[in-house]
Amino acid sequence: MQIDAVHLIVYFTIWTIFYFYLSHYIAELSRRRWTSWVQSEDSDEILLEALEVIVNEIDDRIHDKLEQFQSSFFGSLGAASKKLDQATGQATIKALTKDNPIMGFVAKYLMKRGDLGALEGVNSPEKGVKQSQESDKLGLK
Repeated sequence: MQIDAVHLIVYFTIWTIFYFYLSHYIAELSRRRWTSWVQSEDSDEILLEALEVIVNEIDDRIHDKLEQFQSSFFGSLGAASKKLDQATGQATIKALTKDNPIMGFVAKYLMKRGDLGALEGVNSPEKGVKQSQESDKLGLK
């Protein structure tokens, strides 16, 4: 038995339409069954178990990002603190008063009160010397 080209095209068309509707019908049944299963109480434990790996990965990534931020943040705070210390001259004052406990106590007291005006002459630049430019970071000199 031989099949001519017209019959072959007709069979192909019929089978294509049949499989198209059959696949859509099966996909719709599958979707409905999946949706009803996901909404049921039986699926909760299985879905949580399946998603546990993803949740742990997200938790690990967030933890790593927070550690990076923390090191970056405290590193920049340390640099800003050092610049502030250099700008106010507190490091110089501490070094000069290290050997004299009474002067050290007075200097610490004045630094804590923020009243560095009396000790400003110790760290003030000479006349004619160009002062340092302000940095864009934190507005410090």
